Amino acid sequence: MSMKLDGPLADRDSWRATRCSVDLALTVVGTRSAMLLLREAFYGTTRFHDFAGRVGITDAVASARLKELVEAGVFEKHPYQTPGSRTRFEYQLTEMGHALLPVVLGLMQWGDRYLQEDDGPLHVVDDASGAPVHVRVCLPDGSDVPETGLRVRPS
Repeated sequence: MSMKLDGPLADRDSWRATRCSVDLALTVVGTRSAMLLLREAFYGTTRFHDFAGRVGITDAVASARLKELVEAGVFEKHPYQTPGSRTRFEYQLTEMGHALLPVVLGLMQWGDRYLQEDDGPLHVVDDASGAPVHVRVCLPDGSDVPETGLRVRPS
């Protein structure tokens, strides 16, 4: 990352990225299966069998990953029962889980731009207008901030 460094950050040997939020986030969603389960949740998947099948992972991996995501607070489990069947659980995103939408869309946009031969298999659009949506770095007023305009400061 080529952000401007000033003040105490100009000398990189004098500080360490302790309690790094990127590191903490990756402990929760840093596996391929976790990110693909999140993708499916944003597409509307809620049931275990559908998650495992759509992501293409084993039931054991899906179970372990969903358990971790529930424990982390990204999903909540809600019981449901179809007539004649045992009680099962649906997995629904929490507020914490919904807050990951820009992360998932950002990865999708990056993959569409740099890893697809065309413009990607899906387009995420505004429901009302049909206009494509984009994840970007911006100020509260909505104006874009280029990478060269960012600065890292200790809090």
